[in-house]
Amino acid sequence: MQNRIRRSDFLAGGLVAGGAALAGGVVLGGVATGDAAELSARDARALELVLLVEYTEDAFYRQAVESDALAGELRVFARQVAAQEREHLAFVRKALGKKADGPPKYDFGGATNDPRDFAATAAKLEDLAVAAYNGQATNVSPAILAAAATVVSVEARHAAWIRSISGDPPAPDATDTPQSADDVLKGLGQIGLKQ
Repeated sequence: MQNRIRRSDFLAGGLVAGGAALAGGVVLGGVATGDAAELSARDARALELVLLVEYTEDAFYRQAVESDALAGELRVFARQVAAQEREHLAFVRKALGKKADGPPKYDFGGATNDPRDFAATAAKLEDLAVAAYNGQATNVSPAILAAAATVVSVEARHAAWIRSISGDPPAPDATDTPQSADDVLKGLGQIGLKQ
């Protein structure tokens, strides 16, 4: 990765928390939102953050499925979510076009090899994804925002599903709190992103 996304870059660029959702720029589920070549600088910077989230989710679930450490409903969850995160990743990469960086490196520790650690990390990661999308909502164009809503709602369902498997309340709060780009990057680092 070319390290285009740094905390200081986001702070200097003024990307702060908002509310709602963001994600695409091309087509997902029949939602057309424009051409990657026509992305504004703000749309591109917000999508770059979401791209890191999607890369992290894709790597985490792929490693968990490949580890064969999960069984039963956890394995069903990991396989289903892995497939959907691959679609989300492809969507954001297509939206960014040539502006999309390659995948970074990760170290998830034992979280992809231990069922209890996997469930706890998956819940944190899904919550972080929702907070990242919501946090960038005010930084994107209406077309990107509309496409993003089709992704963030699925991320929220993932979070509810893993909580349900773990015996936790699926929706513990009445509202979600958006996170700034800096907070999202910090959270991704705690989960395993190496920048």
